[in-house]
Amino acid sequence: MMIRAYPETCLEHVKSMLGDAFDYAVNSCRIDGMTFSGMFLVSTFSRRIEKGDPACLGMSGIELAQSIILETSDRKEFPAPEENYSRSAEYWIGWALAWYQWYSDRSFQDIFEAVSFNDLMNMYHPLHEADLSKFAEVMDEKLRERFRETRLKEHRSNCRLTQEKLSERSGVSIRSIQMYEQRNKNINKAAAETLYRLAKVLGCSMESLLEKPLQPHDGARRL
Repeated sequence: MMIRAYPETCLEHVKSMLGDAFDYAVNSCRIDGMTFSGMFLVSTFSRRIEKGDPACLGMSGIELAQSIILETSDRKEFPAPEENYSRSAEYWIGWALAWYQWYSDRSFQDIFEAVSFNDLMNMYHPLHEADLSKFAEVMDEKLRERFRETRLKEHRSNCRLTQEKLSERSGVSIRSIQMYEQRNKNINKAAAETLYRLAKVLGCSMESLLEKPLQPHDGARRL
């Protein structure tokens, strides 16, 4: 079972928060969506959401957008939010991204490396009325195209071990194994003891668990 950064009871608020943040930034502050998604990524707030920081998760969408803009630009004044009687495409993007980040436990950096804001806009009409599981299928495929499996996951799969079993047998926390496999944590910087424990269970060398630098993917868009 995947261990997530914050409980599902908080998820609806986080989805609305990020949806409102994208909607406000683009439609009220008139910031291009590609630009705002880049501001979001370089701000501390994307990582704070990923980590489940209570102070960040308790913000409103307007507060979040303004905080991101203040942290990443020289802008100091903000317009009042426009009244919307229907959800915008930008709202859907933030709303769906918040869910997918929580669901997959992938970093926002990885997600936006696989799909750009403009890619997500192009997904709006076919997917905004579909179940989120369909959005997950599309996003999973995009991330598979962008990122090959880690060597740790390849060895674990070859040994037919779940993450839980590998954790039990190696003594390495399941959270660390998840983060190594999702590249949210760099296994090349893992302690030698951690590598030794994993390699011993998997019947491989420590070196074979290390990752080579990823080569740029021709089809991937970078912000």
